[in-house]
Amino acid sequence: MSIFTNPFVPILIFLGVILLISAFFIVKQQTAAVIERFGKFHSIRQSGLHLKIPLVDRIAGKLSLKIQQLDVIVETKTLDDVFVRLKVSVQYKVIKDKVYDAFYKLDYPHDQITSYVFDVVRAEVPKMKLDDVFVKKDDIAIAVKSELNDAMMEYGYDIIKTLVTDIDPDAQVKAAMNRINASEREKIAAQYEGDAQRILIVEKAKAEAESKRLQGQGIADQRREIARGLEESVEVLNKVGINSQEASALIVVTQHYDTLQSIGEETNSNLILLPNSPQAGSDMLNNMVASFTASNQIGEAMKRAKNKKKEDGNA
Repeated sequence: MSIFTNPFVPILIFLGVILLISAFFIVKQQTAAVIERFGKFHSIRQSGLHLKIPLVDRIAGKLSLKIQQLDVIVETKTLDDVFVRLKVSVQYKVIKDKVYDAFYKLDYPHDQITSYVFDVVRAEVPKMKLDDVFVKKDDIAIAVKSELNDAMMEYGYDIIKTLVTDIDPDAQVKAAMNRINASEREKIAAQYEGDAQRILIVEKAKAEAESKRLQGQGIADQRREIARGLEESVEVLNKVGINSQEASALIVVTQHYDTLQSIGEETNSNLILLPNSPQAGSDMLNNMVASFTASNQIGEAMKRAKNKKKEDGNA
């Protein structure tokens, strides 16, 4: 019987091909494969095409060398007895030269990292008040990274960065903080409004004071000019032979008529003279008559003086 007619030959050939194919394996980029021989660590293969002995060597596992991220949520209490939830993001990777330690020394790296994060956060946050937790979150992240680096380096893991990405107090605490913030802003706004009102009042008072000063100066100037005009009028009248008493009476009468003329120019104007007593009314009337008489006498005196001056000139 020929070997080619033996029914076991195709089976053996098929098994041989299967074994040959299984001897080759591919490791992807940024990945490390751990090879064991008869259950014992043999070697670590990096990315590329590799060969192993079928039925003797086996791929015990593969580890990614990429940077990975683990998010850990920790609930703890602050120094001022406020419960708060912190989300800590840990970025880590397997050290290329310590794949053996990462694979064999640590079964569950995520659980190990989570335990360290809980330990550090619950040691640091209770020392701070809630406001300080928000301000010093970077300090918490640095403390977590330092603790993890010291612990995980032994197991072949490098902690790249730790971030406190979220701080979430209780809902009632957040509402109270928002109310405090709103009250503080309203207080500042009220202070600014008060300052603005005070400045407005001060400036208005300054403007009124300046207005009164200018008004008083105007009145003083007006009275000064009136007095100067009266003085000039008296001097003119004295030059034509009218003494000061007669000149004053004439000026009073003239001002009286000017006042009546000004009142008459306005429509719907009324003039009411209310004497304090009948005797006062009689005295006022007598004074007005005396003023009119004096005015006539002054007028006649001015005419005589003018005629006399002409006669002297002709002579």
